[in-house]
Amino acid sequence: MNMKSDHVRQHVRKSYAEVAEASNNGDCCGEVSSCCGVSDDAAINTLISTRLGYSEDDLAKVPDGADMGLGCGNPRAIASLKPGEVVIDLGSGGGFDAFLAAHEVGASGHVIGIDMTPTMLSKARANAEKGKFSQVEFRLGEIEHIPVADNTADIIISNCVINLSPHKELVFKDAFRVLKAGGRLAISDVVATAEMPDEMKNDPMLHAGCMAGASLIDELEQMMADAGFEQIRIVPKDESRDFIRDWAPGRGVEDYVVSAYIEAVKPSGSCCC
Repeated sequence: MNMKSDHVRQHVRKSYAEVAEASNNGDCCGEVSSCCGVSDDAAINTLISTRLGYSEDDLAKVPDGADMGLGCGNPRAIASLKPGEVVIDLGSGGGFDAFLAAHEVGASGHVIGIDMTPTMLSKARANAEKGKFSQVEFRLGEIEHIPVADNTADIIISNCVINLSPHKELVFKDAFRVLKAGGRLAISDVVATAEMPDEMKNDPMLHAGCMAGASLIDELEQMMADAGFEQIRIVPKDESRDFIRDWAPGRGVEDYVVSAYIEAVKPSGSCCC
């Protein structure tokens, strides 16, 4: 990637801080194009989320303001969460997926949301208090350096966040570390199906909007294998090109990226590293 890693991270942090602030005010948010779905109009937010694979019943289970229209799918569709499990949500935003996971793991489970944006973290914590989610906590941190002890989680979920990282290989290595033996990944993210032109790759708006940072599928598979994961499965969703087109109208990004479900398992008997 040509953009310096720290510049990428700072730009993403700034962009998503603006998302959190804008959603609090009911405004649109500039560079993160998909967040223009954030609205005080419940019908608009419902349309965006159901388009991504959520049900109206899902939306009714979370506090107002938790659903910010920022995903690219529904990772719970492949997570098979069970009561009592420990879940880590990478890039938890306003807490939407974390709260839905909490309903499935129940009072005996635990959900840890990780986000690097203090403004977003404050929003998520306020939502947790409002919704009385005592089994959910949110921690400040970068997904390349997850602030969780070794061998903690049964499953890691994430929704359209890993593409934003300039060091995805570190994300998968640290995910492997914090998972228990036999633990699993259940991720919805944007992947590249063709090499993107440099002018798109180096466009800050397209990067913050979850497009320019997408890696090719074979590259992601190699990163995950190098981290130690097995049973790696990446399933592109060609129908997602319809909503990705709306993220950057007229730019043609839908010719290069799609949403995909990403699954993998940490082998039984593996150590943290």
